[in-house]
Amino acid sequence: MGVVLDMAQSYRAPRAVLRRRLGAENESSALVTLMLACGLIFVAQWPRLSRVAFETGQEVQMLMGATLLGWLFIMPLIFYVLAGVAGLVLRAIGRPTSGYEARMALFWGLLCAAPLWLLWGLTAGFVGPGAATSLVGVLALFALMFFWGVNLSEVARKEG
Repeated sequence: MGVVLDMAQSYRAPRAVLRRRLGAENESSALVTLMLACGLIFVAQWPRLSRVAFETGQEVQMLMGATLLGWLFIMPLIFYVLAGVAGLVLRAIGRPTSGYEARMALFWGLLCAAPLWLLWGLTAGFVGPGAATSLVGVLALFALMFFWGVNLSEVARKEG
């Protein structure tokens, strides 16, 4: 099944989709999932950066370059560390979880929450700072935490 359809289905049955995605243990699929999620979140920043550039007189290319560095080079490293820590915690409490499973739990959750980050970027770009932007941002963060939590509980409950 395609990634977009799996993302949409994750809003109804996140555990089943993650189990299917974990079927073929392949580290390259984890990396592609993470980079796709970070790429979408980077694209989500464009309307906001355009607004900031217009309001402050800064060059939009400089803002986008810094955001590109952050989302496509630095954040993937942070997400790998975060997933590694989560995997260590799961193993410390006696849950037999592989590093790949811990990574996919976070990376797939991030990718599933990416459409809400796109909505946040549009809201920040067109509406500007305010209650609506904050609400959509909180919703996107909640979605990430929800998907990551559900995915972690799914990989933690499997039998060793």
